[in-house]
Amino acid sequence: MANINDPGPDRDFMDLDGPGEQRTRLPTLLEVLNRETRAPVDLFSFYIYMRDQQRSVDYLDFWLDVAQHLLLCRHYVSEFRRSVLLETPDLDKGAGSKRSSQVLNSFDQLRNGDVNGNGAGPAGSIRSNRTQDQRLSAFLRSDNASNHSGAASSTDNKDSTSDSRDSSPSALPTATKPTNEKRPPTSGTQRSGLTQRSGLISDEQRARTPPTRPSFMSSALAASSHGRYSSSGHGNGTGVDSTPQHTVQRADIRASAEKILYTYLLAGSEREVILPQQIVQAITDDIEGAGRDDPEVFDEGKEYVYQAMERDAFPGFLRAKALGNLVPPHLMLRLITGLLAMFGGFWAAFILIFTNASRATRCWLILPFAFGIYSLASHQYTLDPIIALAGWSELTFFKFVKVRESFVKKILNKRAMIVLWWIFLITAAICVLFIFVPGKHL
Repeated sequence: MANINDPGPDRDFMDLDGPGEQRTRLPTLLEVLNRETRAPVDLFSFYIYMRDQQRSVDYLDFWLDVAQHLLLCRHYVSEFRRSVLLETPDLDKGAGSKRSSQVLNSFDQLRNGDVNGNGAGPAGSIRSNRTQDQRLSAFLRSDNASNHSGAASSTDNKDSTSDSRDSSPSALPTATKPTNEKRPPTSGTQRSGLTQRSGLISDEQRARTPPTRPSFMSSALAASSHGRYSSSGHGNGTGVDSTPQHTVQRADIRASAEKILYTYLLAGSEREVILPQQIVQAITDDIEGAGRDDPEVFDEGKEYVYQAMERDAFPGFLRAKALGNLVPPHLMLRLITGLLAMFGGFWAAFILIFTNASRATRCWLILPFAFGIYSLASHQYTLDPIIALAGWSELTFFKFVKVRESFVKKILNKRAMIVLWWIFLITAAICVLFIFVPGKHL
């Protein structure tokens, strides 16, 4: 699962209308999932809401894992392009120049579509992102097909070579073959370059070769989040290693696709999500039958889960976090304490009236009535006005986070002032009634 607790870069999140304006509306679900919002309407708060209140965090985890799979594929394509550039410095020479030129041409098309996802912003980019993902999936499918065809052709060549050796009259007998022949040692860099170069060997041969560095599934996201591919790298001044070794292998993409399938989609899986049977069957056939692992395989399931969250969970999340600042356990506590305080206030008020207590003594009734009305109003509006004016919001029971989304802060402050006004009016009316009513000693 992706690390959703990472707040991402510390920057001001702007509205879609212009790059220099603050957000003047509530965020959309896509903006929350893309980490373009701040607390209390950020991705981490949405994850906690799905886990504690909706009880359907598996759907969000499925969406995040599919998005991570897409990121994995983008890193693979980006590093594959880098390795091709480093391994073929002169494309006009050598027998493989034609194939390398075709590979680079396809990479240039993906680069123009911004494979790395460094777009100019969410405005008008949804259609272009879909086009980029389609190009990425098409390239991975063609790369997968070339892997299988290359493996088949290499097997045929080995068979034909062995047959020709057996049928050749000049072949040496086994007994006359030298046994002490020395072979030149192969360096680790050469082995890794051969075993990790996609399109030259099959996935099965690559799986039998020990990896030269940790898999992307355990460390690549953490490395990229710390600026591995930024301009602050060491060595060549580009922020990446100059050796043509892959951090992401094609086997990692395959393992990621299978992990999603076996974790969320198959019947009886560990964290099964309920999707239409035709979607699950199509994904299963593409992965297990056709051998596909490109991101386009999960498009229908990802879109279905997105629409379900947008329809069923996200409106409640906005009501809970953008219009309120208390969680359900705290609301229940406020209801109980408010009712008890009101009961104690009415009980003390009637005692003071029927004992003909002075009005100065009855002024103490302000305390239980104010506390009770404050607690009941907080329960009714799902909002603690004092906490809202202080700029905090409750994430879990008695655990608060600072409100950093400016538009949400304005909404909470306005609602807090309205709630405080109603609390003052109701408390004043009840206290005036019980303080100034004539007393009678029974």
